[in-house]
Amino acid sequence: MELRNLPIGLFDSGVGGLTIWKEVHERLPKESTIYLADSKNAPYGIKTKQEIIDLSEKNIDVLLRLGVKAIVVACNTATTNAIAELRTKYTLPIIGLEPAIKPASILSQTKKVGVLATKGTLQSEKFRNSLHLYPDVEFIEQIGYHLVQLIENGQINSPEMHQLLREYIEPMIEKKVDHIVLGCTHYPFLKKQIQQIIPPHIEIIDSGLAVAKRVENILETHELTKIDNQPATHQFLINTDATVMDSLLDHQYNIQVEDF
Repeated sequence: MELRNLPIGLFDSGVGGLTIWKEVHERLPKESTIYLADSKNAPYGIKTKQEIIDLSEKNIDVLLRLGVKAIVVACNTATTNAIAELRTKYTLPIIGLEPAIKPASILSQTKKVGVLATKGTLQSEKFRNSLHLYPDVEFIEQIGYHLVQLIENGQINSPEMHQLLREYIEPMIEKKVDHIVLGCTHYPFLKKQIQQIIPPHIEIIDSGLAVAKRVENILETHELTKIDNQPATHQFLINTDATVMDSLLDHQYNIQVEDF
């Protein structure tokens, strides 16, 4: 198969990156995709930098064996901790993502922005450096302890999830934030619950659409846009039970359970 007709590969520490996959698929409906969910090793946010690099390389190697033309690191923690090393090691385009600090900072009227993310993202050098670009903004940071695990276990709407979100979000409200950045690809699945907690003037921002636009631009720049007339195909792989992923995909796709 010609290179430009190969699928786009995406990987995450689990099902969270499906929020990115949906944005990419919506923007580029003719493109085929392969999505890799490393749920067995979730969450990445509590692992060391080297562990995150090693897991990311393992995931990319799997995607390369399957045949992809570009890779989206659909995980904030993997991007902030491993993207530089990945781009050094591999030659194909690798698109990362990071919390939507820039738009939140520009749009904020109170100059107080909440950031809900994993420990691995918030403590990464890449994230810390991004905050220095907006010295007039106060960032209220909160580690989303246990949120990824609950999502991976299918407990998005559980009482425990609702209680944790209140504990994490209410201090941001008290500090007068007007934007909350969701700095983990799992967290957009929690938007409805968060909206029930926050007043209507607070905006929730994630990086999904920006990443999809970036993927489109990269494919065009590298002349990798799909040109055949074959319908797009979508392959989903996970290394744990597929029940949660199946429900988040509305039971529309076949999911392969494999050990990788």
